[in-house]
Amino acid sequence: MSNTNHDFEYVSNYLDGVRQVIEKIETFQMDAIDRAVDICMNSMVNNNVVHLFGSGHSRMAVEEMYPRYGSFAGFHPMVELSLTNHHAVVGSNGQRQAMYLENVEGFGKVIASNFHYGKHDSIIVFSHSGTGKVVVEIAQEMKDRGIPIIAVTSLAHSELSPAKHSSGKKLYELADVVIDNCAIPGDAMVKIENLETPVGPVSTIGNTVIVNLIKCKIAHKLTELGRPPKVLTSALVVGEEKAKQLFEGSYEDYWAKTRYL
Repeated sequence: MSNTNHDFEYVSNYLDGVRQVIEKIETFQMDAIDRAVDICMNSMVNNNVVHLFGSGHSRMAVEEMYPRYGSFAGFHPMVELSLTNHHAVVGSNGQRQAMYLENVEGFGKVIASNFHYGKHDSIIVFSHSGTGKVVVEIAQEMKDRGIPIIAVTSLAHSELSPAKHSSGKKLYELADVVIDNCAIPGDAMVKIENLETPVGPVSTIGNTVIVNLIKCKIAHKLTELGRPPKVLTSALVVGEEKAKQLFEGSYEDYWAKTRYL
């Protein structure tokens, strides 16, 4: 799968790189984002959910979708702490363990087996490389269940990387819709004079732009259908009482939508 935004070069200023990423998403990825919105809308209007999965730092994109200010129920975060808890770094629950586990074949199958699935469910899977064994296996498990897969990944990185899973597959090869986060191979994009390796990863920026575009487009469509979502909103915007009502309403809505899981 070739893509015209692979010409990204290292920059000396992080803000310049961020601007380039956002411009490339707007130029090249909007059609894929719109197709992803259609898939998610099908789940929501049929009272099913959009699952969200990411390993490692891709978990941040999962939490950006729900629950946080400016978000709403209908998304189901699948967060496996053993793959995403980076606070210890070393010692118990350390980074070495997490990086090892994300490439244990069979683990994704076990994670997927812990949930029930609705007829109209869908999933967004986040992975910069798209090659981790658990991420690929999650996608395989969803594909076997007939659940549409939206992949958010760096195509530039993934296409250059060898497949790790025994199937020989990468995430983007299993997805129904692929959204390129437009990050460069290796993710870090700022070259500093006399520093051997680049700094300043950009995939989180791309992922955040993508998920919020999806979220806003879905909110617009739901509202047009007369089904406006209960959006988690700050008391500074709507006052303490209204904010509390929205939070409680959103949580109850989430419970109702995920009761079959």
